[in-house]
Order: sequence, then structure tokens, then C-alpha cells
Amino acid sequence: MKKDPDTRIKRGTKNVFADLGFPDAETHLLKAELVTRIQGVITAQELTQVAAAKRMGLSQPDVSRLLNGQFRDVSVERLMRLLTRLGCDVDITIRNHGKAAAPRDTIRLVAATV
Repeated sequence: MKKDPDTRIKRGTKNVFADLGFPDAETHLLKAELVTRIQGVITAQELTQVAAAKRMGLSQPDVSRLLNGQFRDVSVERLMRLLTRLGCDVDITIRNHGKAAAPRDTIRLVAATV
């Protein structure tokens, strides 16, 4: 029996967006990770979509779209701001590859007071 070459299993990378050939795959992965964190906070705080929307300054349909993976047009910065509105601090660390981070390498977005 002859095997079809298109049915081979190929090990993917850690970035499904790159595996699927998306342009700007790293940004898509970062956004997906941020949205996953938003979902986690909403779940941990036992917020409804309506309550989460109010805290984030969005409409409930916008929250629904975001949590259902429709975040292509939402910037990374906006997703980080949404996390701060949910009470999270967001740290951005900038360092040379392979080097340990120094305190001056971290920028902190502080959680909004609720």
C-alpha cells in the first residue's frame, strides 16, 4: 500500500500562528497569550462578561468577541491596559538575549484602582 506524502505528521513549533503561515506570527501569539490571561482573570474573579466589560471599559459584545478569539484588530498595548483594568500589574522586560534581567530592564504598568 502506497502512503500519501501529505498525511505525514510534522512536529510544529511553539507558535501555531507561525506553523499556519500567519504574517506577524509572534504578535498573534503574544495577543493570544494576553487574551488567555484576561480570560483567566475573569474566571478567577468570577466575573460575568457584563461585569468584566464594565471594569475594562468595553461593551459585553466586545468582551465576547475578544474571548472567542476575535482580537486581530486589538493592539498588544490595549490588551495590556485591559489587564491593568482587571487589577493586574503588567511588567515588560527588555534585555539582551541570554542575559539576566536587571531591575532597570523592567517597565511596569500598574493595575488600575477599582
